[in-house]
Parts: sequence; C-alpha cells; structure tokens
Amino acid sequence: MATPAATAGTTGALRVSVLSPEQTVYEGEATQVIAPALNGQIGILRGHAPLMALLGEGVLRIDNGRETAQFRVAGGFLQVVDNVVTVLSERAAAA
Repeated sequence: MATPAATAGTTGALRVSVLSPEQTVYEGEATQVIAPALNGQIGILRGHAPLMALLGEGVLRIDNGRETAQFRVAGGFLQVVDNVVTVLSERAAAA
C-alpha cells in the first residue's frame, strides 16, 4: 500500500493554494511553506503529517527552490493533507 506522501504526485513538491474571499492569491508548487499560525510560525515540508491550524497575522512564505513568494495574511486556516497545503485567509495579498 502506498503512503500518503507517495500518492500526491511525482514532482517531490508540495501543491500550495492561497485563497481569500475575493480571489485565488497563489497556486503552485513549493519545497516549503512557512506560515504565521495563531501561536507561532509553522514550517511545512513534503511528507508533513495531516494538520489543521488557525492563522494569525503576518507573512506567509512559499519557497519553490528558486524563489520565495511572500504574502501578508490575517486570520483564517491552514490545512495540510497528502502534500497539499491550502491556506484560507480572511485577508491575503502579495507582500
């Protein structure tokens, strides 16, 4: 039986979506995501355990190995399941 990390594509990357009520702010692949959780920073790498966290206010960083995209986020949720990171934020914009 395949592990969850092996079932989410073959690129070795995380799939990341950042959504606000108005728009999809970002969709793409990443090697790591660093998010401002309500009680501190959370770092997500490939193979991370399933997770649901409340977002605080701060900078969300998405690193794809070549460049880092940064977004100001405030409130919302972050979910990690099978190497897919979904950020639903009340406010999200490029930093």
